[in-house]
Amino acid sequence: MANVSIKFNGKEFLLSCEDGQEEHLEELLIQINQKFNNLKNDLGNLGENKLLLITAVKVMDEYYETKKKVEQKKDELKNLSDKFKELKSLIYEYRDRKEQEIKELNENHIKLKNEIEINQKNYEKLIDEAADEISSFVEKANLENLS
Repeated sequence: MANVSIKFNGKEFLLSCEDGQEEHLEELLIQINQKFNNLKNDLGNLGENKLLLITAVKVMDEYYETKKKVEQKKDELKNLSDKFKELKSLIYEYRDRKEQEIKELNENHIKLKNEIEINQKNYEKLIDEAADEISSFVEKANLENLS
């Protein structure tokens, strides 16, 4: 345990604290002493006990208000976190839907491409057959004209 010597309301006090906490304790006591002296200046000399009580009440009021604000911020942070999770979920759902749509479009594209190739082959075959029939017809017509 470490000891810290502080001056409060013009009096010296020796307080004990955990090792390494000396600076923190000194800072806290400086703040309390300032609050005490401010109240003493604002309210006059009501007596040390009343001023200590009022100082303690002010410190507790500040602590309580700070605690309420921290709890409020925790709730706000939790709400934001929940909304973020919901948004993240929606983003993943959207991505999955779009990936599925892309997959379907690619499949449709391949099917259409295959259909076009088949139709082109059928068209070429039809053209070849028509050309053969025309050639055959022309040959027959030429033979008939010669006879």
